[in-house]
Parts: sequence; structure tokens; C-alpha cells
Amino acid sequence: MTDIYPSRQMAEPQFLPRLDPVVHSDWSEAAPLSKAQAAQFERDGYLVLEDIFSAQEVAFLQQEAGSLLADPDALDSDTVITEPGGGEIRSIFEIHSQSRVMHRLAADARLADVARFLLNDEVYLHQSRLNYKPGFQGKEFYWHSDFETWHVEDGMPRMRALSMSVLLADNTPHNGPLMLIPGSHRSFLTCVGETPDDHYKMSLKKQEYGVPDEDSLADLAHKHGIVAPTGKPGTVILFDCNLMHGSNGNITPFPRANAFMVYNAMSNQLVAPFGPATPRPSFIAAREAEAIRVRHGDLVAEVMA
Repeated sequence: MTDIYPSRQMAEPQFLPRLDPVVHSDWSEAAPLSKAQAAQFERDGYLVLEDIFSAQEVAFLQQEAGSLLADPDALDSDTVITEPGGGEIRSIFEIHSQSRVMHRLAADARLADVARFLLNDEVYLHQSRLNYKPGFQGKEFYWHSDFETWHVEDGMPRMRALSMSVLLADNTPHNGPLMLIPGSHRSFLTCVGETPDDHYKMSLKKQEYGVPDEDSLADLAHKHGIVAPTGKPGTVILFDCNLMHGSNGNITPFPRANAFMVYNAMSNQLVAPFGPATPRPSFIAAREAEAIRVRHGDLVAEVMA
């Protein structure tokens, strides 16, 4: 397959044109987003959805996240990632297959139907994880475009994927919230440095390849600015696969947690990686795609039935 987004191949970084749409569907009254919301996602590359889950559903999700964090020995050990230089949990991957609650969340129409509309296709989970940034100990996630890594290391062909972060704790301006560069999704910033084998073992703790250069990041930030959406538990932040994003460390006593779902179009299933010869393991990048069976109704009632 022709590599239309080559990265980590050249001595200097480049801005390449985006060759894929941002919103793949034409808006209609039947869409799960308003026309203004679809236009904002097209323009800025992200969207914030508030009050789409009930208080009972949010509390149920928080309880489940707490249970996962409290008993990591019950999980697949490969999927539990700790902070660099410490034992605090940073991420738990493949939560949709290790938790019935998270599986139901990923299939919820309030998320999956939005993904299907924006991508104009049936969707599957490329990746899921519980992100946790503990008080005082939570380290930063450096600036990056997810697509750059998914393309080079996983073999995702096109920009037809998006992420949804379901906040499970208050995200404030102070406890390391997600930061975004709106509009940065409209071009593809290449990175330098050949990817070493088994890079994921290091990059899940601290990424050193696939990291944008500071001059290009400064250009993007000066051109577009930086935003840090905050919100109460239950808020959903969705963003395009190519949007530049990151987060600061958390030096407050208030932890930050979110359930993170990556939806990919069924027509955009992974091929051989465009960088290293060996793809990352399936708990990071699903290589067997199964279209999500969308679920409607109260999340708690269905799981508890």
C-alpha cells in the first residue's frame, strides 16, 4: 500500500497536506450532533459533550474505574502500564474486553453513533484504555498526534478514526487536563528518527520517537493557540485522530481519570505498519476488527440486568 503520510523517514520534519476529510458524513436532521457541533468538529478538530449520561451512570462508571485500579492483579499484566520510574498506574489498556461495564460504555449509542456519523461508516474499537493521573505523582503526556503513531507503528492507512475521553473525575485547569491545539488536525506533521523494535514497551510510559519537534509545535501553537477543555465527571471530549494534544503533570492532590475509546472506521482497518516490521500487540492496536453492536438505553440497567 502506498504510504501517503510518510513519517520518521526524513532528516527534517515537514508539514504534509491532509488528504482525508474531517467529517466524513453530510449533516442532516437525523445526525446525532447538531449542525453547529459538526461544523465545530470540522473547524477545530474537537468537541465537548456535556450531560449526556445520568448521575447514576456516571457514578457507576466511576465505581468500575475504581475497581479496575484497585485490583490490577486481576487484569492482564501486559495491559497495566505504570508511571515511568514509579509504581503508580498510568494506563490500563483493553478495558472493553476486561470489564463488562466498559464494554457497554464503548457500545453506547451516545458515543458510538457519534463516531459512526463523523466517520460515515460502521466502527470498531482500535484501542481502549483507562487513563489515570494520580495526585502529586501523575506525569505529563507530551505533545503528539495519535495518527502519526497509529499510522507508522500500527499500519492505520487513513485519517478516519477519532478518540473519545469520558471524564471520570473533575478535570480542572490545575490537575493536568487534556490540552489541544485546535486546527492542528488540518495538516500532518512528520517526525524524525527511525522507530526501534518493540518501541511500545518504552513509549507507553514515555514516548521518545514519534515526538514532534519544538519549532513545529511552536508554529502550530502560535497559529492556532492552545485550549484545555475542563469538565465534571461524565463530560465527553472527542477529537480527531490527527489533532495535536498532550497534558501537563499533576502536582495537585486531585487525581484525574478518564475512560478512553478510539473508534476506527471498518473501511480503515490496519495493514502492515508503515515503519517497523513488527506491529504493536493487539491490546494496543486491534488487528481483528469487529463492528460495534450499538446499544441504546440506560447503561446501568443493561449491565445489571
